[in-house]
Amino acid sequence: MDSSSSSSAQAAAPHSAELLAQVAALPHLPGVYRYFSTDGTLLYVGKARDLRKRVSSYFQKDHGGTRIGLMVARIARLDTTVTRTEAEALLLENNLIKTQNPRYNILFRDDKSYPYLQLTTAHPFPRVAYYRGATDRRQQYFGPYPNAWSVKESIAVLQKVFQLRTCEDTVFANRSRPCLLHQIRRCSAPCVGKIDAQDYARDVQHAVRFLRGDHGVVLGDLQAQMQALSDALRFEEAAVLRDQIAALSGVLQQQSMEVGGAQDVDVLAVALKGGRACVNLAMVRGGRHLGDRAYFPSQVQAALELDDAAPQDDAAEASRRAAQNVAAAFVAQHYVQMPPPPVLVCAEPLEPELLDALAEHAGHRMQLVTQPRGQRRDWLEMAQKGAQIALARLLAEEGSQRERSLALAQALGLDAAQAEGLRVECFDISHTAGEATQASCVVYAEHAMQPAQYRRFRISDITPGDDYAAMRQVLTRRYKRLAEAQSDAEHAAEPTAEPKTGSAQLPDLVLVDGGRGQVAMAREVFTELGLDLSLIVGVEKGEGRKVGLEELVFADGRPKLTLPADSAALMLVAQIRDEAHRFAITGMRAQRAKVRTGGSRLEDIPGIGPKRRARLLARFGGLRGVEAASESELRSVEGISDELAQLIYKALH
Repeated sequence: MDSSSSSSAQAAAPHSAELLAQVAALPHLPGVYRYFSTDGTLLYVGKARDLRKRVSSYFQKDHGGTRIGLMVARIARLDTTVTRTEAEALLLENNLIKTQNPRYNILFRDDKSYPYLQLTTAHPFPRVAYYRGATDRRQQYFGPYPNAWSVKESIAVLQKVFQLRTCEDTVFANRSRPCLLHQIRRCSAPCVGKIDAQDYARDVQHAVRFLRGDHGVVLGDLQAQMQALSDALRFEEAAVLRDQIAALSGVLQQQSMEVGGAQDVDVLAVALKGGRACVNLAMVRGGRHLGDRAYFPSQVQAALELDDAAPQDDAAEASRRAAQNVAAAFVAQHYVQMPPPPVLVCAEPLEPELLDALAEHAGHRMQLVTQPRGQRRDWLEMAQKGAQIALARLLAEEGSQRERSLALAQALGLDAAQAEGLRVECFDISHTAGEATQASCVVYAEHAMQPAQYRRFRISDITPGDDYAAMRQVLTRRYKRLAEAQSDAEHAAEPTAEPKTGSAQLPDLVLVDGGRGQVAMAREVFTELGLDLSLIVGVEKGEGRKVGLEELVFADGRPKLTLPADSAALMLVAQIRDEAHRFAITGMRAQRAKVRTGGSRLEDIPGIGPKRRARLLARFGGLRGVEAASESELRSVEGISDELAQLIYKALH
């Protein structure tokens, strides 16, 4: 059952009677609540087992000058959604946080999926493989693993000990002799009958038990089978099992993180410093420590309940509470998407309601261990050390990037405010002899590259290979609407403020990868759009096109600027320019691959070889251009006769 309610608050302080009446009328049911400010900004999203009790606590307690107190003072409107269970509320809360980006919620973003180890049990001779993506019930999966290296390391162990195949099914079906892996004793070669189905299935079963942590059972089975074969005087087969036992024992001895017990455990550690936070997640699967991964949440400064004016005696308590908030935010957002393990080791206490909701969502109990002993304590200490190291590295990198931003702003004569909030957009053009032309736009803001704001532009209706026309097109498409919006705001009776976040914002600096020619083209576009020419800076390659000798070319008539090779400003320009180049090339190559996949149709035409095909694609910018060309246009290409042009046209139509 879902319901929604909302009301607008009056200007009364601290809160309107209407808002307080709405809070008092909330039901004692699970659900999600959302707080809004007077201008409609979403401040906070939270879930509750009991909406009335939870929401009332914000308005009945005196939060003083803490950040949560500042947030409560800004609440002007409340929306609630009632759910059937707290688990449903948890799911809804997570979706709203990730899609609406509330100001006072700690936000964890991780676009990368976790890898798995896949066992293709649907095949008579299952293969072990690295896998990332949606799971299939017909196959068997182990994980998730914290990174690709952990999966590949596990596959190497399975190859060494159990000699399971890793080849694709198409390769397996067409082998006529064993491959190199069989020769180095990493595969039992079921593809050519070197092992029968029954023995291979036994190895697969042992591998599954090993991945689940039943190491002692696997060793016991292998030893019993070896003894039985030896008693039956089948010494060659017993020797194979002896080698397996030796390999497995060696692997277990080499992996110092290996412990007894097959239980899956996640170890969570939080580090706070300099207004930033790091959550380090270590994964233990089947008793094997697979590694860890560090997460750095955004909006921490606005979300943590830290009071800068708190007495020194309260600093430790405030830090502990902040770490608990970060851990709770991570657990809520992470385990809604990933299956939680039965045991979570974390030094920070979490609300029982949160664990209950996750357990209901996952379908199994979830135990929290806050004071671990033995091996689990060692794991937690290692995770805490890893979180501190990762956070220190992040702060060092951010400090370096901040220095580079300030250096670039000073070199360009920008004021202090622009230097702190410096936003740079950089453009580059990429193609192969005019084929699959693409332009890239990368964004640098908040002292870091912003991949979520990157854009690619497919360039069309230009002469293939004309970089100037491509630059004109991409700049026009990127800034035309922004220029129109700026013009409308200037002519309005009450001009609206320019957006300060997101992609709908004019940057402080527009970098173009090129010299005077590209800068002149950018100047023409900005003049037509009525934009400030001082924003445009070209990155011209220096003498010999050597890195570190680049010069900055300005569109507003300022003389060239040559920065020292060790200049922090030049390092930042090179970093942004190289990222734009990389982003353009990857997009162009992907587009070119698509075109050439279809372009093989040209080579199927008698008389069209690789050279003529390349000329056609370069002349018309890809297969679609060739298909759209007339016979007379086809004849204009070097090496294409009247008869061949007619043949091409008929073949493509």
